[in-house]
Amino acid sequence: MEKQRSFSIKTTRFLLFAFTISSSVIFLIFFSLWLIRATSSVHQQTHFMFNTPTLSLGLKPFALQTSTASTGNFSAILIDTHFTTPENRSRYANVPRFQAKESGTEVSGHGKIANFAINGTSNTTRFGKSENTYGFAQGSVTGLLTRRENESKVSDNEIYQGAAGNGKSTSTQKNVFDNLPEQNEVSSGEIIKDHKSRNCDVTKGRWVFDENYALYTNVSCPFIDEGFDCQGNGRLDKEYMKWRWQPQDCDIPRFNATKMLQLIRGKRLVFVGDSINRNQWESMLCLLMGAIKDPKRVYETRGRRITKEKGDYSFKFVDYKCTVEYYVTHFLVHESKARLGKKRVQTLKIDTIDKGSSRWRGADILVFNTAHWWTHFKTKAGINYYQERGQVHPHLDVSTAFQRALVTWASWVDKHTNPGKTQVFFRSSAPSHFRGGQWNSGGHCKAATEPLPKISSFNYPEKNSIVEEVIKQMKTPVTFLNVTSLSEYRVDAHPSVYGRKFRKSYSSSLQDCSHWCLPGVPDTWNELLYYHLHF
Repeated sequence: MEKQRSFSIKTTRFLLFAFTISSSVIFLIFFSLWLIRATSSVHQQTHFMFNTPTLSLGLKPFALQTSTASTGNFSAILIDTHFTTPENRSRYANVPRFQAKESGTEVSGHGKIANFAINGTSNTTRFGKSENTYGFAQGSVTGLLTRRENESKVSDNEIYQGAAGNGKSTSTQKNVFDNLPEQNEVSSGEIIKDHKSRNCDVTKGRWVFDENYALYTNVSCPFIDEGFDCQGNGRLDKEYMKWRWQPQDCDIPRFNATKMLQLIRGKRLVFVGDSINRNQWESMLCLLMGAIKDPKRVYETRGRRITKEKGDYSFKFVDYKCTVEYYVTHFLVHESKARLGKKRVQTLKIDTIDKGSSRWRGADILVFNTAHWWTHFKTKAGINYYQERGQVHPHLDVSTAFQRALVTWASWVDKHTNPGKTQVFFRSSAPSHFRGGQWNSGGHCKAATEPLPKISSFNYPEKNSIVEEVIKQMKTPVTFLNVTSLSEYRVDAHPSVYGRKFRKSYSSSLQDCSHWCLPGVPDTWNELLYYHLHF
């Protein structure tokens, strides 16, 4: 009896255990089937979580979410979450670099060219005149960039734009991934732009007084030569350094030296032209020094002091393996001599490029200019001066000669530059502000201490129009950097009598109202150059 009872209890326990196991198995099977179906129903969204708890900048993790079509074949991998440290960081200052991977081909979002492949198609972007310049395929991805900092967000219908220098912000309807700059860094006043802003006419606007300027001083920059060092030469007022150009329909970013050096890492930035281009080149060196803590990390490869004399200059930024160079040429074409009767006279070979052109070749960014010397007496008169095919013209109109010289330059650019490697800029003519005469006949500009409130009469220079027409005929994309009208307001920003060490014994009859003090207006030219390179 006892045995039968014990057997019955064991049998009951076994059946209960078997029932529990089988029920669990059946539940797991049904739960797995439900989970698979539920997962497949949300296959349209892919999430990439960038959790970087070891970042030295102390930033919180953030999520990058993209939406893809249900038929798309798209995969992406995080390859680098290193953040560069800009001089002035703002809330949305850093976006990691990542790669898109499609059919086994990896393309970096940090380089000059980037491919984003979705739905079996590939979109290529590069820096250039006619293509998207951001390293992302415009319109290929719709997305949401979120930053978990105080629960604040930038949605795909809103982008924060810090107005340069005034702390204001605006919003505009746009997709964050439309034209997102690679490794975007937004520092005080730098603005994330949408594609519409790149169609903005930056030449129309006004000068706004901004206490956050200048971006450097004559003390912090060792590259300002005496001719442009107005403060060092005794100029006492400083307001001329604190004006910022504000376009009327958009904003331009405040110059970010760290970002600019990143853009030209491993490259050659070359300025070619007359002393006005030397003005801009020195400005660029001074601006870039704002990101260099150790001046010894920048050195001149040709080993001599910057002067007004003829010469070629190349400075290397060691940490970025880039050079910023200047090559002097007054006309872009070859200055020469020819025999005219029994005399040898100076001529300008308008059908021959400058003999120093071999040094410009291979540059990654070229910034050209010429205009200033075409106003001199000999070039304006055009008598026994211009030479073509070995013959000296008895007389040739200066505008015709200028146009033919520009065609010679354009032919050289088309022949010797690779649009896939080199970005070409041509800066427009810069105005002079002599009052009461020319530079050699009592012209002056010393009395001006602030920009003109308005320009009563401004005739667009014919030389600018000629340049623009020549550029249109070129096969190489060339960006016309138009600084003429915005510089026309700045009668206050020339060296005047402060183009050399000021002493009471100096005569004020000769004033420099053509070049520009540094810091000063050429810094704005370089902000526009930075704008075109960055956006």
